[in-house]
Amino acid sequence: MLLLYLSIPEWLRKLIADFYNNFIAKGRFKNYILKGLGITLLVTFFAVLLGIVLGMIVSIIRATHDKTYHDMTPGFLKVILKIVNTICVVYLTVIRGTPVVVQLMIAYFIIFASSNNKVLVAVLAFGINSGAYVAEIIRSGIMSIDNGQFEAGRSLGFNYIQTMAYIVLPQAFKNVLPALANEFIVLLKETSVSGYVGLMDMTKGSDIIRSQTYSAFMPLIAVALIYLVIVMLFSRVVTWLERRFRNSER
Repeated sequence: MLLLYLSIPEWLRKLIADFYNNFIAKGRFKNYILKGLGITLLVTFFAVLLGIVLGMIVSIIRATHDKTYHDMTPGFLKVILKIVNTICVVYLTVIRGTPVVVQLMIAYFIIFASSNNKVLVAVLAFGINSGAYVAEIIRSGIMSIDNGQFEAGRSLGFNYIQTMAYIVLPQAFKNVLPALANEFIVLLKETSVSGYVGLMDMTKGSDIIRSQTYSAFMPLIAVALIYLVIVMLFSRVVTWLERRFRNSER
C-alpha cells in the first residue's frame, strides 16, 4: 500500500490531499457546499415566483396604459391608470438603475433591519429585482401581439381581462420564453451575492471553506461547476419547452 502511494506523482498526491482537506475533512462539502446549494435553490425558486407575479402585474398595467390610455374617455379610471402606471415606471427605473447587491443590503440593513430571517429578506430583494426585468420582458411580448388579437377576443364576447388571459398572454409567453429563461439564469447567479448579508449560500459556503483551509482553488471551482451544471440542465428544459410550443403550433 505504501509502495502504491509512493508511486503516485507528487502533483497528484497534493491534489488528493487538497481534495480531502477541502471537501472530506470535517464534512466541509456537506456542511457548506451542499447546505449552501439548498439555500441558493430555495432563494432562487421563491424569488422566481415573486418575480413572475410582480412582473405580470406590472407588465399588464404598463401594456394596458400604452395600448388604451389615449383612447379612454376622461374619468376616474383613466386617472387611476395614469397613477398606477407612474408608480410602475418609478419602480422599474429605480430597480433597474441600481445594483442588486445594494438593493439586498438596503433590504436587510434598513428596511427589514428588525428581521432575523435572512432567507426571507433575500427572497424579497431578489424577487423584487427580478420582477422589474420580467415586467419589461413580458410587456415586450404583449406589445408584439397584433391588435387584431384583442379585437378577435372582443368579437368572441371576452372583456379586456379575459382577452388578455386567454388569448394575448399565452402568445406573449411563447414569444418571450427564451428571454425569461435567460432572466431566471441571471437570477440564479445573482443570488451568489447573498453572503453580503451573512446568508450562507453556496458561494458563501465556498468562502468559509477557503478561510479554513487557505485554499481557494478547490472550493471555488466546485461552486462554479455546480452553477454550470444547474444552468445547463435548466437550458435543456427550456429548449424542450420551446420545442413543445413549436410542435403545438403545427
